[in-house]
Amino acid sequence: MTKASRSILVFGLYLIVNAFVLAISPNTMLGLLRLAPTTEPWIRILGVVVGVLGAYYVTAARHDLIPFFRATVWGRGIVLVALCLFAILKVAPAILIGFGILDAAGALWTWSALRSSVAVGAA
Repeated sequence: MTKASRSILVFGLYLIVNAFVLAISPNTMLGLLRLAPTTEPWIRILGVVVGVLGAYYVTAARHDLIPFFRATVWGRGIVLVALCLFAILKVAPAILIGFGILDAAGALWTWSALRSSVAVGAA
């Protein structure tokens, strides 16, 4: 498994863990984030969507799908920007920026791994 594949696999597993908590026990995560508990179904629906997305990441990692890896780098960066904007506009709590930071950190890991594999391949 390449370094880039490993970064995508780890991120996919992170998504799946978050998805499981959101779908099965959303108030556990909300409590950890000091957010109000909910009975709304949307957070569980989000959990299912995040889980499917995590499965895509795991599958892409297992097959070393480099075009997917590249697309995730800018996509995960957009998540950080969006969550920061939501917090600034007060449509979401600032604590959610932490998820954006984790997304961006994962994107930087993938970007770095892709760059090092290109450098190794060019040598």
